[in-house]
Amino acid sequence: MKLTVARGELFEALSVVSRGLSSRSTLPILSGILVSASPEGTVTLQATDLEVSVRRSLPLVSVERKGTIVIPGKLFTDIVRSLPEAAVTLSVEGETLSISCLQSSFAVRTLPAEDFPRFPEVEPDKTISLPASRISEIVKHVSKAVSRDETRPVLTGILLSVEGSTVKMVSTDSYRLAVKESLIEDGSLEDVQVVVPGKVMDEVSRLAPDSEEVTLGVSDNQAVFMFGTTEFVARRIEGTFPNYRQLIPKESETTVRVSREEVLAAVKRVSLLAQHNTPLRLTVNSEDQTLSLSATTHDVGDASEDLMVKVEGPDVEIAFNHSFLLDGLLVAEGDEVVISIVSPLKPGVITSPQDDGFLYLLMPVRLG
Repeated sequence: MKLTVARGELFEALSVVSRGLSSRSTLPILSGILVSASPEGTVTLQATDLEVSVRRSLPLVSVERKGTIVIPGKLFTDIVRSLPEAAVTLSVEGETLSISCLQSSFAVRTLPAEDFPRFPEVEPDKTISLPASRISEIVKHVSKAVSRDETRPVLTGILLSVEGSTVKMVSTDSYRLAVKESLIEDGSLEDVQVVVPGKVMDEVSRLAPDSEEVTLGVSDNQAVFMFGTTEFVARRIEGTFPNYRQLIPKESETTVRVSREEVLAAVKRVSLLAQHNTPLRLTVNSEDQTLSLSATTHDVGDASEDLMVKVEGPDVEIAFNHSFLLDGLLVAEGDEVVISIVSPLKPGVITSPQDDGFLYLLMPVRLG
């Protein structure tokens, strides 16, 4: 195999494909990137960890000799990252890849291409197209609440549902729940409901250019995302996603309307003294129309701050994990947020008057 390609194009493709590399597999071949060059001038890069597979094509590359090789992915990406912006020549002799660019040259041992897993070819039962910018906006609102606990796989995913012209994503780690829905102006879409690995939704939202459409195809056990010359294929997460609707309180006793920037800054300050999993206490005073934030860490110190707010309902005191509360305030949009509280032992809910499609629910921490 021998080909020449612009360093910038190659590095961009490697940056995308390397998202599929396995970091902890006992199979060395999964740490590699498969590079295939065709005589027509198309070069394809692939990576997989057996759960997620990524493929990216580079058209109109100068190919002298066709071939297929597997290169250690991280090393290959690091080498190309370090090169100057010029033409890069890849040439394979035996089991060694030569990489040259201007005065720089590298020789890297390759891995056996015949051991590399075949790319999963998905024949979707349903296909929809969504603006990449809209996917990115929705994922930003829900990604923080995706669970990292592999013992409950369904919670490591994002529930993506499309109904008519409404797209909704939901995530929960059982301590908080995030819901974001958005209307697609281009009319009705085919109904879809699928649980996709949270890391895949994150990668797609980060890598797909805002100006492009992302096509989602769903089969019995896989989901494929396509944009430009990139394909992400992921296994659908098996299991039943929790019935999140029954977790959301139907009504609240006390609501607090507050400037988002003010409460965000106050939570950041008071949280400095909420160490070692110490909760952040919220005390709502209806008569004074104040919200008091406080935290005390034994043998360290305490902090408190009062905010002028609009309170409706009785006084209440509730405590939350400060980091979870911060995440909810960070992704809410608009100048104000509303914190709705039923009781100290029931979940609190953060919503935004400027974004009626967003909801963030927090389980309380029991006060000592």
